[in-house]
Amino acid sequence: MDDIEKETTTYNEEEDEDDEFKEDYPDKEEVVKYEGLLAPVFTPFNNDPTRSLNFDILPTYAQYLIDNGITGVLVNGTAGEGAVMTVEERKLVAEVWAQLCAQGQLHLMVHVGGAPLPDVLELSQHAEQIGANSILCLPELYHKPATCDDLIRYLQIVSQAASSTPLFYYHIPSYSGVNLHMGEFLNKVQDTIPTFNGIKFTSTVLDEGYAAVKACNERYTIFLGADTVMAGAYALGFESSIATSLNMLPQFGQQIVQCIKDGNIKEAQEKQNDLNSAIQIITKYGAWVPSMKMAMNLLSPLDLGPTREPIKSLTAEEAKQMENELMSLSFITS
Repeated sequence: MDDIEKETTTYNEEEDEDDEFKEDYPDKEEVVKYEGLLAPVFTPFNNDPTRSLNFDILPTYAQYLIDNGITGVLVNGTAGEGAVMTVEERKLVAEVWAQLCAQGQLHLMVHVGGAPLPDVLELSQHAEQIGANSILCLPELYHKPATCDDLIRYLQIVSQAASSTPLFYYHIPSYSGVNLHMGEFLNKVQDTIPTFNGIKFTSTVLDEGYAAVKACNERYTIFLGADTVMAGAYALGFESSIATSLNMLPQFGQQIVQCIKDGNIKEAQEKQNDLNSAIQIITKYGAWVPSMKMAMNLLSPLDLGPTREPIKSLTAEEAKQMENELMSLSFITS
């Protein structure tokens, strides 16, 4: 289950009612479905005044993930602080990860959203040029889509910029402020976006998540993005996730999904409870990104540095308190 496996479904061009976009995708013949676990990787910054990029640690980071059974990465996402980086920085980070993913046979998903549309299109084109396996895109964050049709139109434009690369929509309403129902959206997409393959569902509203999984006869890949409801989501039919804890506590995501697959519901719930205990401690000391990045620095052999403004890093005292509490958990080893 932790491998990024894929199966294909034939794309029937005759069913595409949006002729305007057909000619832009002459080679689109199939929808790709994925099954597995991806780590949304942190972007390492040096602890200097400008929080400059630390590329030197990335080969070690990639090997760490491979050694821990992770077979794919999401680059420049929420955990990766893509929204506080320049377009050129995001390109450079994606290029290094493209090389590392090719060497380590990791699936490479590049997040291209969270920027003005011209930059989103530039990042999409670049991701395709460097051989990304898939791209992920937030909605427009200023002129927010008010309807499913608005969102479809936006994603059609993005898809045109990378017409040979599978596209995923990033549903994270707590950050984006866009809370369209994903079951309704997926049933409406149909074949209007030929490269469209699914969504990252970062929400704990599991009835909506279940509707997304079942949409269009389970045609699309639904990556779970909410670490705290893995057991419930997998019991409902989710088969894939992109969860921050897969960086520093990868064993839990792997064990939970395997327990559900084997029918061991009680054990899956116990593993979920353990993971949630750790997450509760971690997030007590700050917002999601800086607290999880600090946990990565504490629980792994890597030092990925601080976060970048305007994301507030944890203080040394907060980091020490977090470390002491985490080490008191029976399943955490120093």
